[in-house]
Amino acid sequence: MGENYSCENSLVSSIRIFILGALSGRGPMHGHQLRHLSEEEHLDQWTDITIGGLYGAIKRLAAEGLIEEARREQVGSYPERKVWRITDAGSQVLSTLRLSGLSEIAHHPDPFDLVLTRLDPDHLDHLPAIIEARITSLKATLTEYEARAEAIARYLSLAESLAMQHRAVRLRAEIAWHEQLNAQLPELIDDEKARSRRRGSTE
Repeated sequence: MGENYSCENSLVSSIRIFILGALSGRGPMHGHQLRHLSEEEHLDQWTDITIGGLYGAIKRLAAEGLIEEARREQVGSYPERKVWRITDAGSQVLSTLRLSGLSEIAHHPDPFDLVLTRLDPDHLDHLPAIIEARITSLKATLTEYEARAEAIARYLSLAESLAMQHRAVRLRAEIAWHEQLNAQLPELIDDEKARSRRRGSTE
């Protein structure tokens, strides 16, 4: 139960938990029903699940034997649809994923941090504007996110509401860190310029 948890694995696990959990709790469903359920639960608002990723995930789960075709359905002129059910192996994986989701901490390294420690001297004078733009973008993201959360609040369970609050808390922490960085930029820029001069004098 470490913190070595990549973004790709996080996304795959989220989708798997949703699909396997839906089939386990609601019974056999076809892809369109799963998509409709994800839209009803506004998963794109508070998880890393994308609607477009559902069908690819269904194929992968079927290839791994975690779900299987239960039957086929055709309504009117719509194309025939495969109805999927969870397998015994899928139920075991779902149990493991749920425990892992609660236990593991997902931290995704931001390339910004690496670049900040290896700044291009030619970019130093532009750094204040870049950081201000990042702060503005983060604040806009938070405002938009909180507005969406408020709009769907009456549809959310307590657990879903708390999950959305978690994302908002993380965004506020990002804003606070960037504002601290912004306050220290003059010192950082002076330090980077001094380092650049020292490197130049030794070449």
